[in-house]
Amino acid sequence: MGALIEGWQYLLTNFGEFLTLLQEHLFMVAVAELAAIAVAVPAAIVATRSDRAKKWILNVGNVAQTIPTLAIIALVYPLLGIGLKSAIFGIWVYALLPILTNTVTGIENVDRETVNAARGMGMTDWEIMKRIQLPLAIPVIFAGIRTSSVINVGTAYLAFFIGGGGLGLWVISGIQLFNTPQMLAGAIPGALLAICADLLLAGVERYVGRGHDVQVGVSA
Repeated sequence: MGALIEGWQYLLTNFGEFLTLLQEHLFMVAVAELAAIAVAVPAAIVATRSDRAKKWILNVGNVAQTIPTLAIIALVYPLLGIGLKSAIFGIWVYALLPILTNTVTGIENVDRETVNAARGMGMTDWEIMKRIQLPLAIPVIFAGIRTSSVINVGTAYLAFFIGGGGLGLWVISGIQLFNTPQMLAGAIPGALLAICADLLLAGVERYVGRGHDVQVGVSA
């Protein structure tokens, strides 16, 4: 309990620096997550259209997930340099697989009778994807996005090693210097940030899901 109080006091004493580190952390997570969504969702759609493409795309996603983020950063920093770009790239690569696999699963698990009925009404494959499969897959897709976002909050701490900033500066420096208050002042906000991100995305998932349920019902 005493360590927590000391961590809180350290945060208040260095509140200006904390806000800067938090802003850097949020920026890295947000940019990497949005980029992952922009790449993974279209790639998953392509994967559901071809078994061969699915095999290659999922294999690439699996490989990306198994390579440690620090190793990815080490590989790309000669190209992107030390700092924010390399850190965001490493986080982005690690964020792809949950979104990719959930999007593929969500689309493929849409009831075949619903798809066949839409095709019987004269819808094209793209119309079925846009108006039936993607809306019905949204809960599963958002589950992947939520998982990816929470992972990203933790992965972003590694940006410290490439000069990317973020809350990892306090956590890792605190560990190295045996400064427990500094470490806790960086670690606890990160845990709270992960919880808040999960709750926020859960709310967005419910809101968007209700809207698409209405749209699908009207289309049907």
